[in-house]
Amino acid sequence: MFEDFIDALQNFRRNKTRTLLSLLGVIIGVASVIVITSMGSSSTQQVKDAFGSSGLDVVSITSGFMRRRRDAVTINFDESFRDTLFNNVRNIKKIWYKNTLNVTVSYGETSSTVNCAAVETGYLEMYGINLEYGRYINVTDDQEGTQKIILGHTIAQALFPAGDGEGKMILVTTNTVSFAFEVIGVLVENSSGMEQTDNAAYIPRGFYSKKISPNPSAASVMVQAASPEKATELVSTLESYCEKLTGTSYSVNVMNMQTMINQMNSITKTMSMMLSAIAAISLLVGGIGIMNIMIVTVTERRQEIGIRKALGASPFDIRRQFLVESAAITLIGGIAGIFLGIAISLAIEYVRSLSYVVSWPACIIAFIFSLFVGIFFGLNPAARAAKLDPVLALAGE
Repeated sequence: MFEDFIDALQNFRRNKTRTLLSLLGVIIGVASVIVITSMGSSSTQQVKDAFGSSGLDVVSITSGFMRRRRDAVTINFDESFRDTLFNNVRNIKKIWYKNTLNVTVSYGETSSTVNCAAVETGYLEMYGINLEYGRYINVTDDQEGTQKIILGHTIAQALFPAGDGEGKMILVTTNTVSFAFEVIGVLVENSSGMEQTDNAAYIPRGFYSKKISPNPSAASVMVQAASPEKATELVSTLESYCEKLTGTSYSVNVMNMQTMINQMNSITKTMSMMLSAIAAISLLVGGIGIMNIMIVTVTERRQEIGIRKALGASPFDIRRQFLVESAAITLIGGIAGIFLGIAISLAIEYVRSLSYVVSWPACIIAFIFSLFVGIFFGLNPAARAAKLDPVLALAGE
């Protein structure tokens, strides 16, 4: 078989143009599959990078669209609801309440409108959000409702370019009412993850409930699962439990970062598979071209086949010779297609400024499929060559 492969390479060298045309279909097909799957893998990695690794064990609950039913019950995110969840739903580690409001923060002549979150102790730590300097909101701040504030990186840079914001007093205005807050911390730059913090500010929820909106219900509930593995299961449990409380499946929206990532990954993989299947058609087209060329090759090499048979070559030897030659074309084309596909993918990801991820399983599958195409479409020409009568083959070209 090795000698057949060497003979095939020599035949390719003698017919360079014909060989190149045969290779093009295979190269384009394999390269297309590699490009599509690699772009899909890179997009999936971009989604993971955007969400980050923290907060995968957190399930958020917000108000949903109520179905028009008389027996529908509205859920208020108050302390009784927190107690109800703890007592009736398993795999809950901790529950945080959160309210949001738009405020204007001012220091000297500089002011900026930001999204402010009133949060409870441990909320930022739960999301793995780190401090550039200062401290987090503690239990005393939350329970006593102290006028303390933590600023996102971009807001702190605007108000305190020198990076000396800790301990400074700033003015926070909401609904024409102003409060003086002490800056106790500034967050590190963070443009990824579920919690976007660069243009945000955080105050104790205790202050919000005492001075801004007395005894409020939370706008959203963050439920931390006992472990990240339990988060997906907790989503279904919370949906079922809230549906049982209200009599409708539209009372709340329950989301988890890992569930969202899994859904997006599933969509990306499905699209990649569909596009790869379309790209694989070019491999089949290339295979048909290889079969046509191999049939022509058999016709041109009738005398060679006749001489080999006259010297004792069996039909199996002849069939193997042409099958190896057909497979050799797709072998070379598959390898070239993989390198071309990776090169094109690298160029595309470089232009798009995205992280590049090679889909090695796709490379292997595309390569094996190209070999299969070469063997399958080489069967008919090889069978024709094996059936040639040596006398007739030697009689004329």
